Amino acid sequence: MAAISHDTGAARPSARHSWLVRDLAGLGILLAAAALGYVLFPNNLALLTRILALMLLVLSLDLVTGYSGVATLGHAALFGAGAYAAGIGAAHFGISDPFAMVLVGIIGGALAGLVSGFVILRGHGLSQLVLSIAVIHLFHEAANKASAWTGGSDGLSGISPDPVLGLFQFDLWGRTAYVFGVALIAIVFLLLRQLVRSPFGMLCRGISQDPIRVAAMGISVRLTLLKMYAISGAVAGAGGALAAISTQVVGLDSLSFTTSAEALVMLVLGGTGSLYGALIGTVAFMLFEDFVSAANPFHWLTIVGALLIAVVLFAPKGLFGAAALIAERFRERRS
Repeated sequence: MAAISHDTGAARPSARHSWLVRDLAGLGILLAAAALGYVLFPNNLALLTRILALMLLVLSLDLVTGYSGVATLGHAALFGAGAYAAGIGAAHFGISDPFAMVLVGIIGGALAGLVSGFVILRGHGLSQLVLSIAVIHLFHEAANKASAWTGGSDGLSGISPDPVLGLFQFDLWGRTAYVFGVALIAIVFLLLRQLVRSPFGMLCRGISQDPIRVAAMGISVRLTLLKMYAISGAVAGAGGALAAISTQVVGLDSLSFTTSAEALVMLVLGGTGSLYGALIGTVAFMLFEDFVSAANPFHWLTIVGALLIAVVLFAPKGLFGAAALIAERFRERRS
């Protein structure tokens, strides 16, 4: 703390400049990868858009698990709440502008984050996991019972988003949805990079490492984590809204425990506590799953399981953490 308080005024702008350069470089790599995906997989943009939506879910999970230390297996509740909020707004209230649908999804996800966070944060450790599983099942059952609004097990249809800016129609090939999703990811990525470096983000990191010490400083740990849960819900809700816009249907699978578990696997695969790790883990898992399931439809789950075991054993910090460690050792050898 003393090092921070005695930091010179000249060093702070330099640090901000360095962060800005890194953020822009990361954004450039993200956009370049998106453009490469558009060129290499023009007939599979629906899958890539699905990956973008799940990226937002995994990023939101990283905020509460990787940065704040909250154990949860029910984060798909926030994703599904955003999807259903955007879908209901379009199907029942005529809110068909894609930007407005994303905003409705963000609000729905944030509210779901407040509700589920209030419940989950009552426990600690294993009890948090149990509460999170209960939350996802309650959300799933509520959506199933409210079939007049959600379509129940048949899914919510009748979602017809307007053209983006009145010019770009959502087509069968998914080109508009993909570009829209890339723009959404880029904006969220830059905002979250600022968030995790802010005093609030650093406070959440401190809570994950030593909540007792933070509480002794007079800071409400639960209230702080509840705020992060609401922000996380907003990010997940944006992902759910993107899924609703791109597929034009919302099903109960968006609220499933399987979706929550897979999101956690993606986060661990890429590396917790890193926004880049969340992105890399989502892409790696989804593309590997798609390739393996097509190549071996009978034993693909076994192959995916073997990959995850190998990553956990030989790269415990995830793919991004392993890559960063290799790069650091390479720089040390050269210097």
